[in-house]
Amino acid sequence: MNGDLQDRSDVARLVDDFYRRAFADPLIGPIFTDVAKMDLDRHLPIMCDFWETVLFRAGLYRRNALQAHLDLSARFPLRQEHFERWLALWVENVDEHFAGEKAELAKIQAARIAGSIHRRLEGRSGSDFETLKPRSQREGEPADARRV
Repeated sequence: MNGDLQDRSDVARLVDDFYRRAFADPLIGPIFTDVAKMDLDRHLPIMCDFWETVLFRAGLYRRNALQAHLDLSARFPLRQEHFERWLALWVENVDEHFAGEKAELAKIQAARIAGSIHRRLEGRSGSDFETLKPRSQREGEPADARRV
């Protein structure tokens, strides 16, 4: 059985393997290589900072992930299928290498981040809860309905 993510070296192994897979992926690989023209050696430490901050509250990532995706999507519209593929590769990669609380957190946070960025690119709220409405605004209920 695989152990859990413990430190930056684990994060680096996870991130390195993930991006090598993502770069080779027929759906999202060209976005990284042809559109973003991403230099993997330069990008990996940035992503390690990001994931070490997400998983261990390291405080190392100080960039704006949303802005980077807004800029990229202006050149090549990022669609739901791109985020779904990114997430599937991430989850598969985490599951192959790690198991435990931090590994689960890595998958949960990836799903939240992908969903939030995708919603924001569509001009919507980044919140998972954007579709929740106050009880009085729900379909079929009178505006003055109160919880009993």
